[in-house]
Amino acid sequence: MNVSIVLVALLVLIIVGIAVYLLTARSYNSADSVANSYDQWTEDGILEFYWGEHIHLGHYGSPPHRKNFLKAKYDFVHEMVAWGGLDKFPAGTTLLDVGCGFGGSSRVLAKDYGFSVTGVTISPKQVERARELTPDGVDAQFKVDDAMALSYPDASFDVVWSVEAGPHMPDKAVFAKELMRVLKPGGILVLADWNQRDDRQKPLNFWERPVMRQLLDQWSHPTFASIEGFSEELAATGFVDGNVITSDWTKETLPSWLDSIWQGVARPAGLVKFGFSGLLKSLREVPTILLMRLAFGAGLCRFGMFRAQRANTAMNSHAGTVNEIAQV
Repeated sequence: MNVSIVLVALLVLIIVGIAVYLLTARSYNSADSVANSYDQWTEDGILEFYWGEHIHLGHYGSPPHRKNFLKAKYDFVHEMVAWGGLDKFPAGTTLLDVGCGFGGSSRVLAKDYGFSVTGVTISPKQVERARELTPDGVDAQFKVDDAMALSYPDASFDVVWSVEAGPHMPDKAVFAKELMRVLKPGGILVLADWNQRDDRQKPLNFWERPVMRQLLDQWSHPTFASIEGFSEELAATGFVDGNVITSDWTKETLPSWLDSIWQGVARPAGLVKFGFSGLLKSLREVPTILLMRLAFGAGLCRFGMFRAQRANTAMNSHAGTVNEIAQV
């Protein structure tokens, strides 16, 4: 076959692939668009097969080193517990996991630390799967709830925990207030999130704007907060006692992106299990994952950690202050 014909055919396929990718974006429209996206990802089973029960990034150590992709995700939970000081909390501590996914973190928190865990997600299919994966005797329950309007009364939990749920929240101030509102006085919020660089300090440039647009549109994200900006939103709730403590775990979590793509090569059983349609669905996510790796590696995005304590009063008359970002 003529080489030029092959090259033209390849170019056409690339153009068609890019067009399909852009035209089938899962843009955020409402909470329903988030729920529908996660329902679909849960129903086909592909996300769980490759990413495991913990559909968040892994922790690869400080400094980062090679590690099994799924083990890194379990390690992330333990690192987050230690960073937040939750390992000092007694068994029976009540914990709300906001954006719990399939309940992977919830089960670790219940089994390894003895916490009484309630996991909430906007996706009914995720709740169903989380319940299926939770053995009898594990103190973790799951329900459908909206993080923008949690159904629990004020001062319900000793700890509020959340991993990578923030980008789905259209109003970060409301999200921050709900997280702090359901904490008991003296309770602790520990949150991990994908964040954008603070564009008040350094505006997005010519290539960062379209990259960020795709990161928002492809995975039902209305907007990313910056670490500094969300810290300010937490402090502004009036519920925070003292400083909001933050840290940047970009380096520790960065290997997760390419590792997630490598799972498709290292675990070919997925092709047998999900067939050709599953392969196409998996390949469709690769450009977004590569854009995520680019964004986090180039400083457009950062992996933020947040810790805040609720004041012992019903509500502070003055908002808490924001501490400088700790670099680790």
